[in-house]
Amino acid sequence: MSVNGIGQNYYQNYVVTTKNAQNINGTGKADSTYELSEAEEMEIFKKEFYDDLSKINIHRTVSNAAVNISEEAFKAMKDVPGYRDKILSLLQRDLEASYVPGDCSVLITVGATLDDYRGCSWSVGYDSEFHMRSRNSFYKRTSGKQDKQKEILEKYLQKRAWVKKQQQEILNKKIVKQEQERNRLLQLWNNERQLAEASNAYEANIMMENVADCNL
Repeated sequence: MSVNGIGQNYYQNYVVTTKNAQNINGTGKADSTYELSEAEEMEIFKKEFYDDLSKINIHRTVSNAAVNISEEAFKAMKDVPGYRDKILSLLQRDLEASYVPGDCSVLITVGATLDDYRGCSWSVGYDSEFHMRSRNSFYKRTSGKQDKQKEILEKYLQKRAWVKKQQQEILNKKIVKQEQERNRLLQLWNNERQLAEASNAYEANIMMENVADCNL
């Protein structure tokens, strides 16, 4: 599975925060008098939580998984004793669980209280809402099956477009051939009509000559 999401940023932010804490006095050595700000403490907290969340073994029936965590939830997990461990335990329970039918997408939302904790799941073939709602998730892991399905669909559409083009070309050739045959028959009919008119004219001329001879 490929891993993405907002949580990846906390790796870089954690490194930057640590360097700032060590180099704040400009000497390259840690300054024992430096204290982390609340924002820096939260960055480190989120990074550590992301590490623990990444260690959860997602069940094979889950093709895509995402976890949305609000800022209020992070603050509660950081300040309320035991809340972080409880949320991590719930996430482990729900991400490692077997889902029926298999091959589904799971989205879990974490809030400031346990009452705000909820999960949703969709079959991979009908999970457009999952992709929309998980767009800015703190943590997201996908199997790549969606990309594979997209590739298959694109190939199918390309093949269908090619077949349609071939059918149109065959139809165009058939139309041209029919038009040519129609013109040939029309020309033949015109030739026969002209020949008939010429024959009638000739016969009429002969009859007039015969009548003239009889009158002599």
